[in-house]
Amino acid sequence: MLAFIKLENVTFSYFKDKNAVKNISFQLKKNEVAALIGPNGSGKTTLGKLIIGMLKPNDGKIFIDGIDNNKMTLGQIGSRIGYLFQNPDCQIFTTTVIDELAFILKFKGAPEEEIKKNISETLELFDLADLQNSYTFNLSQGEKQRLAIAAIMMGDPQYLILDEPTSGLDMERKAKLVNILQNLVQSGIGMMVISHDRAFIDLIAAKKIKMLEGEIIEENC
Repeated sequence: MLAFIKLENVTFSYFKDKNAVKNISFQLKKNEVAALIGPNGSGKTTLGKLIIGMLKPNDGKIFIDGIDNNKMTLGQIGSRIGYLFQNPDCQIFTTTVIDELAFILKFKGAPEEEIKKNISETLELFDLADLQNSYTFNLSQGEKQRLAIAAIMMGDPQYLILDEPTSGLDMERKAKLVNILQNLVQSGIGMMVISHDRAFIDLIAAKKIKMLEGEIIEENC
């Protein structure tokens, strides 16, 4: 299978005298989960933001489904890759669970019946059916994580980048999240998971990429 995301000699710096990401090259495929690991400050989140176009590399190229992401709008990238921020509160902005799920389809002008059908299926997949009328600010951390990913999936992306998705979750909620993510992979969704949670990574990821000080130092570790 061809790479869905391909990085070629990507370098990025926030400041002139220090590179946050240094000459990185690798490929990511759909139908697999890759884990990006390494200590804080190693460049993991920066790399995720480079892939989705929030940041632009100083040197090198990033291709998404064969297209240079420099030639794509954020909307075009977002229609292919869903991004989960470390704090789900940063991307949940409606009042209720059902409104959050409906937002992207209403924005696209989808028919009402299609919206209802997709919401119903997504509520079941992400175990949110009993919470559909709940206020988003009353949700637990695990519920917010599931809602944020569910809302991303309403946009029908082909790939997910999840930044510390188990942060603040207990073992039961981690297990529930693992089950949901495994179901998504089986449906053909690829993922890159940025995480310090080694137990979670061992359960979900087939490929591991280790970063240190902005460089890849090991793959499949």
